[in-house]
Amino acid sequence: MMTAEGERGSDESTGVRFELERETELRFEVESGERVQMELLSGLAEVFGSELNRNKKYSFGPGSKIAVFTWQGCTVSLTGKTEVAYVSRDTPMLLYLNTHAALEQMRQQAERDNERGPRVMVVGPTDVGKSTLCRLLLSWAVRVGRRPTLVELDVGQSGVSVPGTVSALCIERPADIEEGFSVQAPLVYHFGSTTPGTNIKLYNKLTSCLAEVFSQRCEVNRRASVGGCVINTCGWVKGAGYQALVHCASAFEVDVVLVLDQERLYNELKRDLPHFVKVVLLPKSGGVVERSKECRREARDEKIREYFYGFRGVSFFPHAFDVRFSDVRIYKIGAPSIPDSCLPLGMSQDDTQLKLVPVTPGRDLAHHVLSVSCGGEEGGAEAGGGKAAGGGILDSPVCGFIVVTAVDTQNQVMTVLSPAPRPLPRHVLLIMDIRFIDLK
Repeated sequence: MMTAEGERGSDESTGVRFELERETELRFEVESGERVQMELLSGLAEVFGSELNRNKKYSFGPGSKIAVFTWQGCTVSLTGKTEVAYVSRDTPMLLYLNTHAALEQMRQQAERDNERGPRVMVVGPTDVGKSTLCRLLLSWAVRVGRRPTLVELDVGQSGVSVPGTVSALCIERPADIEEGFSVQAPLVYHFGSTTPGTNIKLYNKLTSCLAEVFSQRCEVNRRASVGGCVINTCGWVKGAGYQALVHCASAFEVDVVLVLDQERLYNELKRDLPHFVKVVLLPKSGGVVERSKECRREARDEKIREYFYGFRGVSFFPHAFDVRFSDVRIYKIGAPSIPDSCLPLGMSQDDTQLKLVPVTPGRDLAHHVLSVSCGGEEGGAEAGGGKAAGGGILDSPVCGFIVVTAVDTQNQVMTVLSPAPRPLPRHVLLIMDIRFIDLK
């Protein structure tokens, strides 16, 4: 039994019980190559806003970082090897709950006055717990009967779709303890990279697209309008990254900005955003740890693997088949920079960032992730008839993803891994700067 803050679990950590007092938090990280089972034995507790069922065993894989919070006290058992496990009394959960309560008051006011609910943007540098705070606020909102929308703008560590995308998802139930939110029918746009800085003009354009679609949905769905949205942003908060945050706040017409753990960013946003936008500074949780580049890369690979093969306990069976080069059109968004003197009259470098560049399939295409665009080929009847038939490619969502596993230039075919059998639903493919090697 351990109750003191900072104490570590034993090396074996087999069936260790933790007695948690009221308003305390059990934090643990699963050791590499191991799995840990957690069970609530008595009392009430939650994980990131989702309630735990008593006497049910929850399983977490290698590297999982979990925080079990209790308002009233509880007993929790851990079975398996943990990197660290301790009970902390220093937790910002009460502040986060107060934030939820304030947002709920705004929703109640919106219901009474027939207005829209709060639109919240969560900002801060990398590894301060932005995604966790979003999950808390969304799960708590759903538990009181709301239908908020998660807007995911973190292209590096997306919680909704594969990396290299921005997306929106209607939240109808609290996040699953082990797997997170149920990802059914999300709205996903192709960005193509894990860093907004590779094409900041495209990133801002996609932000505006999501904001426009969300506003249109709110016009026809009252529950979505009252529920509002919670926007998760990336950790780039300086220079063009900061300007992207200001653009997002304007595009979504946000009411509240929650700044995690950076007073400088808080004061800059207070200065630059309209006076009616509430900017709130919140502390990060003591359980948040900095992730290495290797850890981030592994998390991205795991997200892609889950897309094709499913979560633990839910297996998918992807399909492998050949696609002829002549049956598809492959593009990369954004042309390489060229000297200003070589640009056509009236064109700037920014214009090249939104240019569709045709890609000729070659051996270097192997292992690249490709988005299957819902948009028709601009100006080309053979791939969908252009804007009239399917809208522009840049501002059209994607209907799925494939991975090129092999390229045969002699026979002009490529082998792809797809979540669905042949044929591909569309013929316009967008290449990502992301590679995935299928080891299964």
